Amino acid sequence: MIEIKKSRYGRGIFATRTIQKGEMIHQAPVIVCPGDQYRKLKNTVLRNYYFNWGKNYDHVAIALGYGSLFNHSYSPNAMFENNLKEETVDFVALKTIKAGEEIFVNYNGDPDDKGPLWFDVW
Repeated sequence: MIEIKKSRYGRGIFATRTIQKGEMIHQAPVIVCPGDQYRKLKNTVLRNYYFNWGKNYDHVAIALGYGSLFNHSYSPNAMFENNLKEETVDFVALKTIKAGEEIFVNYNGDPDDKGPLWFDVW
């Protein structure tokens, strides 16, 4: 259903077939990193790839599989949800995504959140 391809942002995740609104795109298992350890990650390249994690967001998680390769957009066609019970990040289509289209999520978590990020958004 998805593949990694070259994107204008480096690498990105693209649909290999039409994905319907509400359809699960990917369920990425995670490695959870406790708060006392993740502070060290802030100064590494991994800062660009981890997800805030936990009931109080006092941990972070590195998504495996395709999970850390979805690019950001303030007009996303997908969203992610932290599944604390299963220890996965679940990616779901917000609208129908055509084959060949890049799949974007809003890194703020809420698809409508236009708040600033830790990098300049194009």
